[in-house]
Amino acid sequence: MEDNEIIRLYWDRNEQAIKATSDKYGRYCKAIARNILNCEEDAEECVNDTYLRAWGSMPTQWPARLATFLGKITRNLSFNRYKYQRAGKRGGGEIALVLDELTDCVSDVEDVEGAIDRQELIKAIDSFVGNLSESRRRIFVRRYWYADSVAEIAKDSGMPEGTVSKALERTRKRLKVYLTERGFEI
Repeated sequence: MEDNEIIRLYWDRNEQAIKATSDKYGRYCKAIARNILNCEEDAEECVNDTYLRAWGSMPTQWPARLATFLGKITRNLSFNRYKYQRAGKRGGGEIALVLDELTDCVSDVEDVEGAIDRQELIKAIDSFVGNLSESRRRIFVRRYWYADSVAEIAKDSGMPEGTVSKALERTRKRLKVYLTERGFEI
């Protein structure tokens, strides 16, 4: 089924929208959640919550790309669950490593001024990633958006793990310089 047809089902409040979404994007959403949470049951629950969130969101907006819309919902729900479960240092996993790798490039800010700066930071990172070569962009996005392990990225791209790790390290260093040059405090 085409994305516009699925979205139309949501707008028409037809319950078949959930089944169509699951059939087309269930594996995609579950992979995102599983990479972040490292738990099959939690991933499944986040995917189901994604469908519920999509059901509640669709009547007010028509997403340009359904996959991106669903992926973002899944990712945000998964990160929220991850933070909740790891409160008080109760865990680890791949996502802790991913977040740790990026701490030198991007700091977490909680005040109002920080929230405004966050939008500018998002634009700057988006511009940086958009200017990467296709292979570097693919590696970066798989690692820091989808939270894929270095081993998975290496296997899928046919590169040694060391090459992928080094590419990520160099890209993070370039990102840090890029952001610093644009006035972001790192």
